Amino acid sequence: MKELVEVIAKSLVDYPDEVAVTETEEDNAVLVELKVAPADMGKVIGRQGRIAKAIRTVVKAASSKSDKKVVVDILQ
Repeated sequence: MKELVEVIAKSLVDYPDEVAVTETEEDNAVLVELKVAPADMGKVIGRQGRIAKAIRTVVKAASSKSDKKVVVDILQ
């Protein structure tokens, strides 16, 4: 999931070198944290959170084969 979020985020932002994605696994969940440059925060979140919701939807669809829940957090 880390690679998927990274590819999506890098295609959206102006500063792809500053995109950082970390993935941590817990019991039945995988936490994916996305960090971008402050100037790119609006592009990743989108109006009323539409792009962030779309990223979460794509990741959820990609992880549907596994039994683990995937949570995507966008950090400042």
